[in-house]
Amino acid sequence: QVQLVESGGGLVQAGGSLRLSCAASGNIFLIKTIDAMGWYRQAPGKQRELAATITIGGSTNYADSVKGRFTISKDNARNTFYLQMNSLKPDDTAVYYCNARRVAVNFWGNGTLVTVSS
Repeated sequence: QVQLVESGGGLVQAGGSLRLSCAASGNIFLIKTIDAMGWYRQAPGKQRELAATITIGGSTNYADSVKGRFTISKDNARNTFYLQMNSLKPDDTAVYYCNARRVAVNFWGNGTLVTVSS
């Protein structure tokens, strides 16, 4: 199995920045054969939605709402990936979940809360 643990959430004022981290641990073979990683978020009363993804080859994809403000990256040596969030808005307030996909199996973290005050 693969365990994912998020960190870096918190309270920030609008216009500020946060960097989320997601550390993978567990079965090394599974970790090293992950196909893609991503960050999803779920705002109060809303469905979980994609924020950003990155493939093992480094290709990235962003939701229109975060393009130009968020950057996803990975550190293969540390089995960790990140979400740099700049120019945060109150609408970015949500629980952020990291995700790792291997073939058809998804692994999820427990989430970290990001609150952006106006």
